[in-house]
Amino acid sequence: MKKIALLLFLLNVTFLFAQKDISGVVKDNSGSALPGVNIIEKGTNNGVSTDIDGAYKIKVKDGATLVFSYVGFSKLEKAATSSTINIVLSEEGGQALDEIVVTGTRTAPRSNTTTALPIDVISAKDLASTGQASFDKALQYKIPSFNTVQTPVNDATSLLDPYEIRNLGPSRTLILINGKRKNMSSLLYTQTSPGRGETGADISAIPQDAIERVEILRDGASAQYGSDAIAGVMNIILKKSTNGGSATLRTGITGKGDGEMIGISINNGSTVGDKGFVNYTVDFSKVQLANRPGILNAQDESDYWGVPLATTQAFLAKKPDGGNVNGSPETAAAKFEVNGGSDLSENSKIYYNAAYVYKKVNSFANYRAPYWRTVADMPYLASLFGNGTAASYLGYVPTFIGDLNDYNATLGYKNVTNGWNTDASVTIGGNKQIYTVTNSQNRSKDSNGNFIYAQNPNIYTGQTTFRPGGTSFNHLVGNIDISKVLTDKVSIGFGTEFRTENFEVIAGDKQSYDGMGADSFQGNDPANSGKFNRYNLGAYLDIAVDFTEDFLVNGTVRHEDYSDFGAANVWKLSSRYKFADDKFTLRGSLSTGFRAPSLHQIYTEKSQSTFSGGAIAVTGIISNVSTAARSLGVPKLTAEKSNNLTLGFGFKPTKNFNFTLDYYNIKVKDRIVLGNLVNGQAYFVNAIDSRTAGLDFVAGYRNIMLGTGKLALNLSGNYTLVNERVGSVKNPASVTALPGNQTVFNATQDALMFTSRPKFKYIFGGDYEIGKFNFSLNNTVFGPTKFKNADYSDPGLSTEFETKMVTDLGVNFNATKSLSLALNVNNIFNVIPKYKITSDGSASANAIVNNPALLHAQDMNITFDGRYNTMSYDGFHFSQLGTMFNLSLNYKF
Repeated sequence: MKKIALLLFLLNVTFLFAQKDISGVVKDNSGSALPGVNIIEKGTNNGVSTDIDGAYKIKVKDGATLVFSYVGFSKLEKAATSSTINIVLSEEGGQALDEIVVTGTRTAPRSNTTTALPIDVISAKDLASTGQASFDKALQYKIPSFNTVQTPVNDATSLLDPYEIRNLGPSRTLILINGKRKNMSSLLYTQTSPGRGETGADISAIPQDAIERVEILRDGASAQYGSDAIAGVMNIILKKSTNGGSATLRTGITGKGDGEMIGISINNGSTVGDKGFVNYTVDFSKVQLANRPGILNAQDESDYWGVPLATTQAFLAKKPDGGNVNGSPETAAAKFEVNGGSDLSENSKIYYNAAYVYKKVNSFANYRAPYWRTVADMPYLASLFGNGTAASYLGYVPTFIGDLNDYNATLGYKNVTNGWNTDASVTIGGNKQIYTVTNSQNRSKDSNGNFIYAQNPNIYTGQTTFRPGGTSFNHLVGNIDISKVLTDKVSIGFGTEFRTENFEVIAGDKQSYDGMGADSFQGNDPANSGKFNRYNLGAYLDIAVDFTEDFLVNGTVRHEDYSDFGAANVWKLSSRYKFADDKFTLRGSLSTGFRAPSLHQIYTEKSQSTFSGGAIAVTGIISNVSTAARSLGVPKLTAEKSNNLTLGFGFKPTKNFNFTLDYYNIKVKDRIVLGNLVNGQAYFVNAIDSRTAGLDFVAGYRNIMLGTGKLALNLSGNYTLVNERVGSVKNPASVTALPGNQTVFNATQDALMFTSRPKFKYIFGGDYEIGKFNFSLNNTVFGPTKFKNADYSDPGLSTEFETKMVTDLGVNFNATKSLSLALNVNNIFNVIPKYKITSDGSASANAIVNNPALLHAQDMNITFDGRYNTMSYDGFHFSQLGTMFNLSLNYKF
């Protein structure tokens, strides 16, 4: 018996030692992790699935073979000869770009070819190939439906350029970081530029080298994600790699020799213990001023300001450009990003990410020429900006300095129990902006006519630096998301989100707001400042049913309840059908959506006191919840509501060619706008309904053999079919009662919202890889834009920016396995925006357009007497800086 017992013991020991642990990561051809891949020990029922990071762990017999499989990807078998087996799966049919997407569904992640929604996936390599210095500008030249704008005189807008998808403004695209909501900026756009009256997340603050890929859902998604997702969702997926770090040195300059840029970025990662990882990025950059002022004409200046010709001649002899500074501001930035996680057990893990960004921006207001002021003011002005004599006073240009701090962080826990996937997380984020105005003055006078802020009126010395205050926004978000694949046909997801938001208007020093305030940028009055908050609670249910392998239906419902304006209920239904051996795909969605009024829109109040008719009058923006708004009959803001329709199809006849076309139609009801001044006051109001419709298409053909190299071609575009106001403007009764058909939504507002973005945008490019070289050539066609100002001398006049094509060239040389150099020449043909003044065909407008003298006078009006020679004051549809050269050196660790 002892011998039998010993034999059984040895057999058991042998069996145990014959078992071994295998672990690894499964990715697609582009290097992106594949979650949900099935891994089976061949010939057995022993199997596991990869987690959200593509990682797996399985115990198998010695000599076993592992079978890796995933829907839409080719099956792969691998002998278990090592304890670590990392796998790269190829998509069936050959599409190699980031096939698994996590955006647009609350159930299991899907292959991009099987999703029911149009999703763009942009890899880190795609972003780098543009040669653009910031993330938002890189997207401008990669995504046709994405646009961003710079205005020539920026003020606070210089800290964050407005951007949008499908011409719907920055506040209607939801930004996610690893699937979690990113905080909005505290900046409210109040300038006459696209995006006026809105705010958005600061995506330019995200370091490009921290990004693994970007998933852009071009479809309404309020049912899945809540407010702000009317136009779509941008999900920024951070890098998770623990090896293959790199350091990148970047430098650049414009073709005119200004706008010098230098930056350094380091991305690296490492394992943390046996079960954790961390990936981090640090990025420092500095960009110098790039200035593009016009050359002023002395006679035009004389006529414009009504001063003697000799006066303007004397000034312009010293400052031919009028001293104006416009273009691209001086910017310094420091960016930090970290992404990590760790397995707690085989079925649970924690994850985290955090970012901090500091930006400092110097920009300029319009130059104050000496003849803008009266002779009586000259002694005081000369004491501030000269040597005390009238002859020494040549005017001044106020300088705007902005300091921005932006942060976000997420801590989460994931668990899988009996197939139920639970994800619980807490996210914080905030943005704070503090402003400084230098080289300025407060021109307010007391009852005796003395300048209030002259330290001594007898010798005329005064203050030239002001602290106007700033703004701050932060949020705290809690999420619980649960999902399960119930059967091979049915998946379910449900969850809840709690969010609290805080907005603060930070008061300036008294000198910045008192009386007329700091010239160029008045400070925040304490009476209009303060802290404001709200909270909301949302819940959703998502069900996806694969009736067959080809036919999918996905439905989502959501309830959201806000503490300040009430509740919203939205839903979404989407479907996809594949046929002809998956060569054709039909897809579509129908949904309702909403966007909550932001705290910025509810509480912003910015006033300026002036004497009018013997009394003090208050002009500026009044708060939507103020007594002044109620007395004017301005209703409290409610949520915007939308109806979204998307229909599309995909065609992939071969492994190397694919084509998609999607039609969208978006109607937004009760759209919130910042109205124009009516009797000196502006306010936010649910003023209009709008409709936006268009087409998106994407085509790609890769692996074209050309000599010994490979060529890949891509063509994508967006065409706007309709972008217009629907119905009448919903003016408050107090405005309707005014004489002269006054309105809160005039021609200027209409142009900013509907015609100031390109009618169409196409991107055609190619990449050729041969040996150690990679060449890329991309052509971006910006369609026409129109701008009509309510102050134009004739309502039939418009400013139209002409269709232009910008060509970018990139050359990448892999000198060694570790060292590579990249040269990008953006806008190689030095194309700049070009405008013309057009007529609507009316007799009065034609008379101006056909009369050179009248046309010239109108041109002087829209370019501020020629100070803006390549664009109107109100912005343009692509950069006016012309050719830019960028060189980067990358070293892999």
